[in-house]
Amino acid sequence: QVQLVESRGGLVQAGDSLRLSCAATGSTLDSRIMGWFRQAPGLEREFVAATNWNGDFTSYQSSVKGRFIVSRPNAGNTIILQMNSVKPEDTAVYYCAASRQYSTSPGSYDYWGQGTQVTVSS
Repeated sequence: QVQLVESRGGLVQAGDSLRLSCAATGSTLDSRIMGWFRQAPGLEREFVAATNWNGDFTSYQSSVKGRFIVSRPNAGNTIILQMNSVKPEDTAVYYCAASRQYSTSPGSYDYWGQGTQVTVSS
């Protein structure tokens, strides 16, 4: 079992930065891929970024590459999504998720956090 709890998101202006965290607990974390997804109203849930537990592998959706950074600082049980130079199109509910293998498909992730709203104003 894996439990994931995201930090609160927020309302920010375009160009600002926002940091989301995901506190993970469970017995199989070191074998997990940790992913971030987002879902805007009326749209399907989409892949944002992922990292392995060691942090030596990362992957990003093309629209956030160079702006967002996914990491696991200090070898702790928290996964960070650092969002820089945010845009209005980044507005969505963001979810942290855990999978046994790398994938950009939400269906491959078997544990999910509760989601947190991020709103970017123009």
